[in-house]
Amino acid sequence: MKMKLRTILAAASALSLLAACSGPDAGRGEHSAPAYGTFGFDAAGMDRAVRPGDDFFGFANGGWVKTTEIPADRSVWNTFSVLAEKADGRVLELITQARASKDKDAAKVADFYASLMDEAAAETKGAQPVQAELARIAALNDRRALSAYLGGVMRADVDPLNATNYYTDRPLGLWVAQDLDEPERYAPYLMQGGLGMPDRDYYLDPAPRFADLRRQYQAHVAATLRLAGLDQAEARAARVMALETRIARSHWSQLDTGDVQKANNTWARAEFAQRAPGLDWDAFFAAAGLAQQQTVKVWQTGAVAGLSALAASEPMEAWRDYLAFHAVDRAAPWLSKAFVEQHFAFHGQALSGTPQQSPRWKKAVAATNGALGDAVGRMYVARYFPAEAKAEVEAMVTNIKAAFARRIEGLHWMSPQTKAEAQAKLKAMRVGVGYPSTWRDYASLTVRVDDAFGNLERSSLIEYRRQLAKLGQPVDRGEWFMVPQEVNALFAPSQNSIIFPAAILEPTFFDPNADPAVNYGAIGGVIGHEITHGFDNLGSQFDARGRLRDWWTASDKARFTAATDQLIAQYDAYKPFDDASVNGRLTLGENIADVAGLSAAFDAWKLSLKGAEAPVLDGFTGEQRFFLGWAQNYRSRYRDAALRRRLLTDVHAPGPYRADAARNLSAWYAAFDVQPGEALYLPPAKRVPVW
Repeated sequence: MKMKLRTILAAASALSLLAACSGPDAGRGEHSAPAYGTFGFDAAGMDRAVRPGDDFFGFANGGWVKTTEIPADRSVWNTFSVLAEKADGRVLELITQARASKDKDAAKVADFYASLMDEAAAETKGAQPVQAELARIAALNDRRALSAYLGGVMRADVDPLNATNYYTDRPLGLWVAQDLDEPERYAPYLMQGGLGMPDRDYYLDPAPRFADLRRQYQAHVAATLRLAGLDQAEARAARVMALETRIARSHWSQLDTGDVQKANNTWARAEFAQRAPGLDWDAFFAAAGLAQQQTVKVWQTGAVAGLSALAASEPMEAWRDYLAFHAVDRAAPWLSKAFVEQHFAFHGQALSGTPQQSPRWKKAVAATNGALGDAVGRMYVARYFPAEAKAEVEAMVTNIKAAFARRIEGLHWMSPQTKAEAQAKLKAMRVGVGYPSTWRDYASLTVRVDDAFGNLERSSLIEYRRQLAKLGQPVDRGEWFMVPQEVNALFAPSQNSIIFPAAILEPTFFDPNADPAVNYGAIGGVIGHEITHGFDNLGSQFDARGRLRDWWTASDKARFTAATDQLIAQYDAYKPFDDASVNGRLTLGENIADVAGLSAAFDAWKLSLKGAEAPVLDGFTGEQRFFLGWAQNYRSRYRDAALRRRLLTDVHAPGPYRADAARNLSAWYAAFDVQPGEALYLPPAKRVPVW
């Protein structure tokens, strides 16, 4: 989830709201009057002609949907997007001012950004920045050299648990994290990669829309190689497509990848040659900096074995073409205009339906955040995240944890033994709000204002080495996996910790001036969501110390599974398209977190009233304001291509169905007088609170 601090006028039109959120702030010295109406949510963005029981998302957000256009450089526009635009504008201002700073990290931030913004230099250089890499690839002439190259280009660009980031276009990705079996030590995890399209289905699904994307992708490969000066581009592209299709056949599905029990595989280094023959694993691990590791975790065993077999069976010519294309495609957004446009034509337009590229400054801000995120973050929180906001959110976390504890005790179906384990886990859960307690040091990163491509490459390599350096060291349980200026939130299962960056603590999610009912429905729902991740279908497999351990009795687990099966069926029934549905199993963890997190937030809000009745404000009861605060978290519009992509690859349900999670709470029915016969009505027995 995602956010940050400040207010905007609900009576303003949707266009003026977007304008208010998109530019840099002048500063944050004063607290303005509440801007979303008089109580904290956007009443003007509702559609009161819609009955809440028929379409709660439409009731809460229909006015906003009707008057809001997706910006031309976006494939989706939602609350998170609005806040991300706001945060990016602030970061741009901070970067602009950093050039005058005497702080060394601030100066690096300014130079890194400036190098990326130098379009004239990029145009002059053309494909020159990637020529050395292409020469390295062209010189690969045997399997040992290929194996060493694949190990040398691996990067720490995946995170299956904390960020549910399964994708890398590199042949394999590395994740360094706590050992699932021994959370007091770090372990290296190998993860599948190597595809230029988002998922195996794009290569293997026979549906016409996937077949069309495959044709477009092969044409994109040829065009990219041609721009790089390589001959016989069409023949090379055919070889690349054939190799990637074979890689895709060995890939695990999204569901299998999300199965932590299936993914928890420890291989001794000496076993790789037998378990996954083909690659020269000694050469691979030496080049990857993993030669000293006695064991390596393998997340998707079939995919790693499949890639290794292809290293032996496929012609070196195909591997050279494949590696050359990916080297160029990865660099393309920062090469000359022809490369930038070709890259966007496929990755932006074909895959996501985005009509227009983002301004270069937005892409440069994102890359700077990726390379020097903590350096930017220190400046961000100093200006935009006051101590009182941190204290208020921390107090809400404490209240919602207490409400969740009461819910655990009240579960009639759970045994005392399992309840005790759940309570111990909840009590041990660490919480980070706003920013980390320690900041990254960027002293080892060399930044040159005239070397954009080199800066990107060096920062990626330094991050990889930083991750490798964790191996053999004590586990840092206070580590953050996000930067403060990121509009998001997370639960880290192995750390048993939750994190709320500063940039998500903003309206509509959180406003220190807003009515408490709205804050508890909005950011409270997010807080409850992240707490619940510790107890969803994935988190419930980890104990209080973050060890992958079954702490459930068999009967309790059976009852939990029966409830989650009901939730799977409920979300499977949502169909954004006639031929495509939400995948209730893929999105199960997020759906559990939405339903149970919202329930805990509602309980915490009611407890905060200490028995008093919430006032009626502008005709809305406190209960109605609570649920409207939740629903407006998830106002969203999608381009069709982007929505279809998300249905295949995103573990979150689309925004409208997240708003409708409220239909599982009996309090929602009472708040809006929802009756049988209305579209969202569920009989009490079919409402699935889970926790």
